[in-house]
Amino acid sequence: MTALWTPSRRGLLQAALAAGCVPAFLRHADAATEPLFRLGVASGSPRADGVVLWTRLLGDALPAEVAVQWEVAEDEGFKTIVARGTEQAEPGTAHSVHAEPSGLRPDRWYWYRFRALGQESAAGRTRTTPAADARPASLRFSIASCQRWDHGEYAAWSDMAKQDLDLVLFLGDYIYESATAIDGKAPRRHAGGACHTLDDYRARYAQYKSDPRLQAMHAKAPWILIWDDHEVQNDWAGDVSEDLAPDFHQRRIAAAQAYWEHQPFPASMRPKGVDIVLSHRVDWGRLARLITIDDRSWRDQQVCPKPGRAGSNTVNVKDCPDLLNPRRTLLGAPQEQWLRDSWDATRPWNLLAQQTLMTRFNAQDPAKGPGRYWTDGWDGYPFARERLLRDLASRRVPNAVVLGGDVHANYVADLKLDWNDEKAAVLASEFCGTSISSAGREQSQVDKALPFNPHIRYGRSDQRGYMRFELQAGRLDAELRSVQSPWDADSPSFSAARFVVEAGRPGPQPA
Repeated sequence: MTALWTPSRRGLLQAALAAGCVPAFLRHADAATEPLFRLGVASGSPRADGVVLWTRLLGDALPAEVAVQWEVAEDEGFKTIVARGTEQAEPGTAHSVHAEPSGLRPDRWYWYRFRALGQESAAGRTRTTPAADARPASLRFSIASCQRWDHGEYAAWSDMAKQDLDLVLFLGDYIYESATAIDGKAPRRHAGGACHTLDDYRARYAQYKSDPRLQAMHAKAPWILIWDDHEVQNDWAGDVSEDLAPDFHQRRIAAAQAYWEHQPFPASMRPKGVDIVLSHRVDWGRLARLITIDDRSWRDQQVCPKPGRAGSNTVNVKDCPDLLNPRRTLLGAPQEQWLRDSWDATRPWNLLAQQTLMTRFNAQDPAKGPGRYWTDGWDGYPFARERLLRDLASRRVPNAVVLGGDVHANYVADLKLDWNDEKAAVLASEFCGTSISSAGREQSQVDKALPFNPHIRYGRSDQRGYMRFELQAGRLDAELRSVQSPWDADSPSFSAARFVVEAGRPGPQPA
């Protein structure tokens, strides 16, 4: 038999290029030789009967549309497949995939994976929430935020992956939009300049998601995410940017699109222009209600900014009377009402996942004046905070716990209406977690201010890491996990402190 001559793929490609075209089968062949799943897999937005599965294909030769198969199994070996389907990945959404299996059983673990163009992703593990009427024994979760790429390695994610967690709550600053200083000496640097366009933000997410430690934690448990400022721009407030840029609205559109593309969000959350809904309620059976909110999209602009700028400042109350305008809002009036209606007095615990430090942090000796405050956080909107806490009190919300991030420090605090009265009733407990990697202020500044804020039970800005929690009907146990060396990718971690909140007794106590 005469052998058939088969042209090489390179030869066909050269001929096609000379003719000004690339056949579709060659584009498929090129894509199949590249690792497609370089950004890993993730899951999130869990429900009692389903979850969102995420991945994004990467490759210079990807076809315009790629069929991506997914499957969910009851076992790690994928012997018992319980759901499968196909999604079309296309350039308009950066070849991202947001699969939404349904019909799963409540309160159980599953494994999932993807296939495309002859390649298979790594397997991820996820879980559903308990049924609405179930009474689970516990909820094990962590909070994390602020993982600036050029401020440190991600050893904290490696430590978290060793924990047995049901959920990860990421509370903002998943990426940082800024460029790394040209004369900086950071071992890790942002690729490219500051993010402004959709392509800029997509590239920045791809850089962050290339980290193997972050990928490992995404593959370990489902995530619930909210954003803060750096997913768009530092200190943004509604349609006002820190630098008062006239084209900021378009930048917000690009940032919101890229944010949705790169997280395990359902199709229903895909932004419409700048609008993306991050306010949600997730019930963990009858044990707890978890509420997430957005403190960026509808806030009033920060008061008393620096000359020629918008954004945050640190001001004395006597020099900034607008700080005490009772009509100002951090959440926007509709979201304030939504939150007011979301508290659930029928469950033992209510957890509020939001972006920043809620407790008052006065940086001035009270003997020298009425106070000095940072205007980007809740201290910049004191009457909005008061309305929230009054709602808690009037609705008799049991065991409210506020969770936050943003400030690159660990704070554990009491929340109350009268900060100047040490005997005032404690209405809720607060745990504001430090950053995964982003640098914090000098500890000496925190130490100087703590005596002016006796409601803060713990304050450390020199720790990088996360907080781990175990919630049961009668108590919430919190552990502050910290890495020893932020620039060591394999740094050991340690328990910096432990606290407990007992049901019916607001306020964290040392454990």
